[in-house]
Amino acid sequence: MKTNLLIACACCFILFSFCKKDVPKTGTKFVPPVPVVEKEYSFETTPLWADEFDYTGAPDPLKWGYDVGGSGWGNNELQYYTNSIKNASVADGKLTIAALKESVGGRQYSSARLITKGKGDFLNGKIEVMAKLPSGKGTWPAIWMLPTDWAYGDWPKSGEMDIMEHVGYDQNNIHVTMHTEAYYFRINTQKSATKMVPNVSTEFHKYSIEWSPKEIKGLIDDEVVFGFANEGNGYKVWPFDKKFHLLLNIAFGGDWGGAQGIDDSKLPQKMEIDYVRVYKLIETIKK
Repeated sequence: MKTNLLIACACCFILFSFCKKDVPKTGTKFVPPVPVVEKEYSFETTPLWADEFDYTGAPDPLKWGYDVGGSGWGNNELQYYTNSIKNASVADGKLTIAALKESVGGRQYSSARLITKGKGDFLNGKIEVMAKLPSGKGTWPAIWMLPTDWAYGDWPKSGEMDIMEHVGYDQNNIHVTMHTEAYYFRINTQKSATKMVPNVSTEFHKYSIEWSPKEIKGLIDDEVVFGFANEGNGYKVWPFDKKFHLLLNIAFGGDWGGAQGIDDSKLPQKMEIDYVRVYKLIETIKK
């Protein structure tokens, strides 16, 4: 009798448990899956920030500051960067950055490194610079961007965007490069592209990037020559979700600029900038 009763109770318990699983809990609602929203990116046609250099004298202090010093700047460069109008001046609708052979700050060469930090800091957008470059062995002009707040740590963790680099011993060969903790030259993983561009030192050319949360494109004279995609794997690959500022400079010598020696008989040299324009990113939902 006890055995039959125990068997009957066990059967009831199993049946109750089985039935209970089929009964939805009170208050439970069906939650539909979140649809994937694809976005398209374009850019406004009127600049958000610009300098047309339609004035005379020193670069506009409301838009430009200076990095000053002769520490080698991490690349064993030979120049001393000044804030002197001899090295950075505006006239005839152009900004001129000049590299000179002169003794300044314990160095035998001077130049300028202009920055927009605190005056023009950007997150996404299209950055355009129309420039004519210096020539001569040892020159190393650059149009580039660095993080304003270094949120992910020191270089290269917080990223670097090289819109244009050129070295004088390799005339007309333009480099576009992105640096991150996962991708940079010291571990031989760098993401870069090069393009031979005729007459970079005798004619103006447009150097630009199109920067969105999806990717960064590098362009020369409106032709896409480089692409760097956001892989979605965090800041080590994509630190470009923070504000960056623009830099314009001519280095002389150094690990890359002086890799095949220098020829200071070619100095002075200059980089001329016709304009700098930054256009705001437009996001739209892809239909």
